[in-house]
Amino acid sequence: MNSHTNETTFELAIIEELTENRGYTQGNTKQYDPQTGLFTQDIFSFLQQTQTKQWQKLKTIHGDMTQQRLIQRLTKEMALRGSLDVIRNGFTDHGVRFQLAFFKPESTLNPDTITLYNQNQLKVTRQVHYSQKNKKSVDLVLSLNGIPVATLELKNQLSGQNVEDAKQQYKNTRDPKELLFSFNKRTLVHFSVDDDEVYMTTHLNGKQTHWLPFNKGNQHGKGNPLNSDGYKTDYLWKQILNKDSWLEIIGRFLHLKTEQNKPNTLIFPRFHQLDAVRKITTHAKSHGAGHNYLIQHSAGSGKSNSIAWLAYRLASLHNTKNQKIFNCIIVITDRRILDSQLQNTIYQFEHKTGVVERIDKDAQQLAQAIKSGTHIIITTLQKFPFVIDKIENLPDRQYAVIVDEAHSSQGGEASQKLKQALSNQNTDNIETNADLVSQQIEYSANTRGQQTNLSFFAFTATPKYKTLCVFGHQNQAGEPHAFHLYPMRQAIEEGFILDTLQNYTTYQTYFKLSKAIEDDPRFNKQSAIKAIGRFVSLHPHNLSQKTEIMVEHFRQVVAHKIAGKAKAMLVTNSRQHAKCYFEMFQSYISNKGYDLKILVAFSGTITDEKHPEGITESQLNNVKEKALPETFATDDYKILIVADKYLTGFDQPLLHTMYIDKPLAGVKAVQTLSRLNRIASAKQDTFILDFANEHDTIVEAFQPYYETTTIDTKPDPNHLYDIKYKLDEQQIYLASEVENFALTYFSVTETSTKLQQKLYAHLDPAVDRYKALDEDKQEGFKKSLRTWTNLYAFLAQIMPFKEIEFEKFYFYAKYLQLKLPKRHFSENIQLTDEVTLDYYRIEKIKQDKTALAVAEKGAVYGVTDAGIKTVKDNKTPLSEIIDILNQRFGENYGEKEQQFFEQLKTTLATDTHLTAQATANKIDTFKHPFQEAFLDKLVDMMEMNKSLFDKIMEDDAFNYTVQEWAMQAVHEKFYSPSP
Repeated sequence: MNSHTNETTFELAIIEELTENRGYTQGNTKQYDPQTGLFTQDIFSFLQQTQTKQWQKLKTIHGDMTQQRLIQRLTKEMALRGSLDVIRNGFTDHGVRFQLAFFKPESTLNPDTITLYNQNQLKVTRQVHYSQKNKKSVDLVLSLNGIPVATLELKNQLSGQNVEDAKQQYKNTRDPKELLFSFNKRTLVHFSVDDDEVYMTTHLNGKQTHWLPFNKGNQHGKGNPLNSDGYKTDYLWKQILNKDSWLEIIGRFLHLKTEQNKPNTLIFPRFHQLDAVRKITTHAKSHGAGHNYLIQHSAGSGKSNSIAWLAYRLASLHNTKNQKIFNCIIVITDRRILDSQLQNTIYQFEHKTGVVERIDKDAQQLAQAIKSGTHIIITTLQKFPFVIDKIENLPDRQYAVIVDEAHSSQGGEASQKLKQALSNQNTDNIETNADLVSQQIEYSANTRGQQTNLSFFAFTATPKYKTLCVFGHQNQAGEPHAFHLYPMRQAIEEGFILDTLQNYTTYQTYFKLSKAIEDDPRFNKQSAIKAIGRFVSLHPHNLSQKTEIMVEHFRQVVAHKIAGKAKAMLVTNSRQHAKCYFEMFQSYISNKGYDLKILVAFSGTITDEKHPEGITESQLNNVKEKALPETFATDDYKILIVADKYLTGFDQPLLHTMYIDKPLAGVKAVQTLSRLNRIASAKQDTFILDFANEHDTIVEAFQPYYETTTIDTKPDPNHLYDIKYKLDEQQIYLASEVENFALTYFSVTETSTKLQQKLYAHLDPAVDRYKALDEDKQEGFKKSLRTWTNLYAFLAQIMPFKEIEFEKFYFYAKYLQLKLPKRHFSENIQLTDEVTLDYYRIEKIKQDKTALAVAEKGAVYGVTDAGIKTVKDNKTPLSEIIDILNQRFGENYGEKEQQFFEQLKTTLATDTHLTAQATANKIDTFKHPFQEAFLDKLVDMMEMNKSLFDKIMEDDAFNYTVQEWAMQAVHEKFYSPSP
């Protein structure tokens, strides 16, 4: 075999790079002592060179036995505390303290620390014989000042072996009892490497060894990209193992995770975590405060660790002038687990208490932490509106705000209050000659946008349109995108999460309704449809059939999964549904005599005929609300029935199956189904049984987050002017009323009681004018007012200009909405006495393995409608509405196809809202409002052709063909591209 194709050449190439360019020297394999697991001569050399005084002091104590006694003490400390802690914090022998490594300081103010850092001795030693029992050797050992810190097994595919052979070699021939391989006693991490891929583990455990990929990713999937310079994996020894990088990983990233009643885990950063933290801190170091960062990391990415590492690194970051970039790091989260994880992680780095403070009491505690200059603060966003008046005369400081699970609520009032609390701006800084009230208004407007002393670092797996626009970085085309991306596809392919759509089954509910009363009352059409749908969904026969399907499926299929530990979640449409299902499950399980325990989760109190006094989740479960996750985690409980609780941020790896009886779409669908994707020992797959959604709807929801998420259209501030113009046209409010309200709201000279009276006086005239309108116009005005306020709160963060009149109108509109009378009829129609259930059946529609299409990118959608939609409230006989639903879900139709299609096209083309959308938007954007309108018109027309309607509703492919034809016809008729 030619030497340039064998494994030795691969080995020598890595050593050559490390020793010539990466700060290493080559070690001597004979200097390794298997009995102590150390390169003892290197330890003595390092200590004598860097800590001469301490060495001499120890010699006066031990004399000729100094080296022997020192090694005895060192090995004992490593056995007790672990290798990582001893390397970082040193050890003491008879009162003499030694450091075993010196890490690079954040500033260059102390040249002595730089000198010590440069005296670290990194060595790479090949073919190290690690055992006293045999002559087996490991390919490469990396050591730091005589302490082994990593091993590498190398395989060259040109000689017929690959990275899988390296992993098997570790599993089968590397005894974990040997000191070199013993967990956290000597080496900290082990790499299996070939020319294509890298895998790593921190715990060799024979055949139970768990390997993690340490690859860069390739086109949003697993693996590594092509390398025109040679090996795909050379980033490992050229970047990761480079002296500065490697010492930073040992000193500031490796983390020993300790949990009660669980074995310790040594966390080595995965490539994307290390890459994200480094790229973010590099950018922040060179650009300073005042920037936003969106970190789009899939579920299973280890986000908690990434946040902990980032918070610690930002807290100690200095610029080239040795100035701190950020004076305080604020982590916005609702997860208590992140608190302890941050505390433990940072304590290991700093060995100091008080670096991290969790705000778990009130706004006063938050205010005190900010004023006292606490390094890292963990709090919730909701506390900031109450902290404004508790913080005065803060010094000019730079803040880093890390947002856990960023979403569009960051564009609301709580987010602005956070900016107001921390911003360096105050009314004294505003360059204006206006009076004090005008200054206050200008200050309010100014604090909505990006602040020069605040940087936001937003983490999410599923960024919404607003999240991308507010936190995203601009590409060359001016479109926002994630600063760092670890996509769902890569997480699935690398085995960090499971693909929840691989086993997805939909069911279709068929039912026939008949009128149980002689009268034919008239109801609002859409409201009655919703009411009938609710009646059917809560009907005992409906619940009992589905209950039987789910319980029997769980017992026969799911219960045996994950070595008998599998759990399931039922997602219901409302709190009332959750309670009814819980009672139905309990009854069915009891009647069958099954040994199966369940829990239910919903917020607040439910009042119904059975419980007129009201009943809570805790009362039904006989478990305290806060204890429910821990209770569900025990072996006793197998099924959790939920409404909206536990659909986000709930990690239970033993969840195998999800039953869905709730309409889902968009990011809500992704977040809900992602509860299943956590990996666990013996968990091979997942299963979804969906009673309420179409297969294509769920796949479409996942698509934007599978690889790269983009936006469909750029946000346009002109929408604010367009909607405002439409609102002004209604003449419900006067400009003078808006102006006077703003002057009163921002006044600082009068008492609150007097100001509140004036606020009502400025709002009430508009309320009276609103009441004089008919119901359609009332709803149209209210919807547009709500749209404008939400849109302004979002766009004001990214607009390149400030519109003070908009700031005034925002507060007026916000409080006017609260005063406008509520409309109740559409929510309160009860049809239980008027309608009976004649026919009901559930039929399995589709069960297959679904693969998400590989797409270059997926778009999330923003605001495209700048007008006011006025909905006609057609009064329709109840008999006709029931007939519509009967036909839609069961009966056959019979009319000529051509007449039906022509009428369908004409109906769609005369919808003013739809034609406005077709005129203004490209077809990719237009399809979303079209799909909703298409279904509405189809329901309206179903009497024309019963069989055709049935065909469209039941046959997905036929439905898609008709929709595409109609959409193209309407769009082509009205769309005119911008010149």
